[in-house]
Amino acid sequence: MAPELDFACISVQALRPAATPTLRVTLALDAGDAAVRSVLLDVQVQIAATRRRYDADEQAQLADLFGQPERWGATLRTLPWLRATLVVPPFAGTSTAQLDIPCTYDFEVAAARYLSALRDGDVPLELLLSGTVFHAGVGGAMQVSRIGWDRELACALPVATWRAAIDQHFPGAAWVRLDRAAFDRLATFRAQRALPSWEAVVEELMRDD
Repeated sequence: MAPELDFACISVQALRPAATPTLRVTLALDAGDAAVRSVLLDVQVQIAATRRRYDADEQAQLADLFGQPERWGATLRTLPWLRATLVVPPFAGTSTAQLDIPCTYDFEVAAARYLSALRDGDVPLELLLSGTVFHAGVGGAMQVSRIGWDRELACALPVATWRAAIDQHFPGAAWVRLDRAAFDRLATFRAQRALPSWEAVVEELMRDD
């Protein structure tokens, strides 16, 4: 008989040290009394944006994603974030698995824009689980069983944890992408006025405006 796996979310932490901003989600797996040869686990991470409240400042920051707050009953939606595959080594009974989520400050990515708009509290995550379980059948022969997409975990990501992961690499900073032609004009503007930094360029442009 195929093992019936149960899953739980143990923790979400900022990974330290890390080459890039990364969150680590630790998952618990429970196979009861069964012995598992390995698990090929597919995980889809979504931000369940409809499951939390937003103050006025957050609503203003999120207008480019969801529109004006009076329309949020129709426009507020779940945001896809990550899809990954984990390999869980052999275990009997219970085990853990670690899912690493790379974080970006690229505001062209909806998840990054959403997370950067929040001040505190928790980000409600949904983890959709599927995959393949390899286990011993009658006589010890290898058996393969599927995990259906009906497995879903709710997981809370503290906003402070996401910000800690980002601030390890970009303390007090934000990122804006420009096309090459716009950047070249901006660089020329900076050179012509001998401005010492890109922050000074922005301040100068805002004064001119």
